[in-house]
Amino acid sequence: MRLIAIFTSIFISILSVSLHADDPDKALTSEQLSGQVMDQTQELSARILAFRQLYPDIQNTAPRSICVWDPVGKTGPIYNLAFDRSTLMMQLGISIDLKAYTNEGVLTEDLKAGQCDAALFTGLRARSFNRYTGTLDALGAVPDSKHLNLIMRAITSPKAADRMEEGQFVVMGYAPLGAVYLFVNDRSINTLADVAGKRFAVMDYDDQQVKMVARIGAQPVPTAIVNIGSKFNNRGVDIIPAPLVAYNVMELYKGLSNGGGIISYPFFQMTLQLVGHTDKFPKEFAQLIREEFMGLYFDIRTVINAQIGEIPDSVWIAVPEDKMPEYQSIMQRSRLRLRDEGYYDPDMLSLARKVRCKFEPASFECANPIE
Repeated sequence: MRLIAIFTSIFISILSVSLHADDPDKALTSEQLSGQVMDQTQELSARILAFRQLYPDIQNTAPRSICVWDPVGKTGPIYNLAFDRSTLMMQLGISIDLKAYTNEGVLTEDLKAGQCDAALFTGLRARSFNRYTGTLDALGAVPDSKHLNLIMRAITSPKAADRMEEGQFVVMGYAPLGAVYLFVNDRSINTLADVAGKRFAVMDYDDQQVKMVARIGAQPVPTAIVNIGSKFNNRGVDIIPAPLVAYNVMELYKGLSNGGGIISYPFFQMTLQLVGHTDKFPKEFAQLIREEFMGLYFDIRTVINAQIGEIPDSVWIAVPEDKMPEYQSIMQRSRLRLRDEGYYDPDMLSLARKVRCKFEPASFECANPIE
């Protein structure tokens, strides 16, 4: 309920409280008001007051349309999280046009075309709108949720606000969608070095994924998300990267039934990101929403984890301890190539490396960092 509370507080206070200071001689400049909104040491009520003084006409603008991607549609967990909050917003007089999309590609194009004022979708798609936050999903950069939480807390600082804007878009929130693992149809594949020559499913909308997979020696097979599960189950591909929820939702246990398994080391962390048009959401507003989004981190993680269901211990494939440095080194080399090609943001990669070294200072990459 915290995300809706911040939307409600901002807009309701705009409508209900006078925007004019009692003493015009003491009125703050726009720069000072903006500074107050962005100042996390200030009380939320003071920040809201500064915001409504900074944007006195925002209540006269049209309702915002928020497009939400959920593969299940209106009955899915992502849409329901958004719907619960928008319902309360409308009850309090805030008009929100919430739209459900099962096709993330269509949603992405509608955001670009201005059919959506904001969109809630995966970081893989968000990368085309903001390379900095899009790099949260970088290959092997974030080992687990505690690393992701620390990185997200760091970038939620107002000091990083400028990095949240790119062109006509602004990132207004990010949340965990769970780790993505490699599902393989042969248990002898237990490190990235073993994927050489194997048919590896990649998203058909991302040419860089094709290059990335080719560089680790596998054979990339562009695949639409709607049939990636059936392609794996019917042995059309040998390997697919997927979140654990896919084990039951996509019935991937069928593809694992004949000697397959799930490599236990996360391939990358998938994120959910809220991206909006800068002309619809001022940077100060976006900062407040990012902070509230961050406050929902563990709530959202709980909702996502609840969708996973039962996964037998027997399907997991442990990466041999003596092969772990090689596994991590292969992922690092892939990140560096994609960084040099402009796909990954170097500053985000550097931040992720610092967080990894905070938790594992003895790691090979910490003494002489190259990210």
